[in-house]
Amino acid sequence: MLMGDVCSRACRFCMVTPGKPGGALDRFEPENVALALSRMGLRYVVLTSVDRDDLPDGGAAHIAETIRLVKERIPGLLVEVLIPDFQDDLDAIRTVAEARPDVIAHNIETTLSLTPKVRDPRANYWQSLSVLRNAKKVNPRVFTKSSVMVGLGETEEEVVLAMAHLRRAGVDFLTVGQYLRPSSRHLPVIEYVKPSQFERYRALGKELGFRYVASGPLVRSSYRAGEFFIRSSLESDLRERQSYMTAGAETPV
Repeated sequence: MLMGDVCSRACRFCMVTPGKPGGALDRFEPENVALALSRMGLRYVVLTSVDRDDLPDGGAAHIAETIRLVKERIPGLLVEVLIPDFQDDLDAIRTVAEARPDVIAHNIETTLSLTPKVRDPRANYWQSLSVLRNAKKVNPRVFTKSSVMVGLGETEEEVVLAMAHLRRAGVDFLTVGQYLRPSSRHLPVIEYVKPSQFERYRALGKELGFRYVASGPLVRSSYRAGEFFIRSSLESDLRERQSYMTAGAETPV
């Protein structure tokens, strides 16, 4: 997690400490992160961060520098970055996208009707969808990803509507997981969703056209991210090769 351990937002589901980060960033963090990752032998990494509304660019340049240094030091490493909303600042989104991560993730977290109850007032549902849409616009080759928690009182219809909104924003990957209450000061769990319902969400998401859907009680936004990404990419490559071979077979000699 980049940019410290104090978040300028205070979402009602999150265990990260809310407060005033104070404006300072560790300027050595991008290099230190790249150095640490170079020693870990990973194939896929997820970089995430706190929200930093105290910074003019929301920390976009710091995140982008980390991505660039990681890519330079470990050329074969796949990088997913889970970004704040940057208050939908297009320049900030472009800064991150132009660092060329393989996946840009931003979580809508919950359904439209529950957003005011669940998320910080500055974390708007439509704003989050716009962030995802804009990330794809400024870098059409990047994969985008989002996550939804269930068990907060939403209906199936609301979850499916959120999925449809994400697909309209061009989102490629989706995770759906059970909300678990971090402490007594956080929102209570309204429902423990049955495994069969998670499987239904997975099937509905696939029908809507997501490249992959990870859906289950213990699924989180970074759940087996590398495995699902690589599997999805391999399946896509296989489909393209099969399409090419089929087209070739039908071409008259």
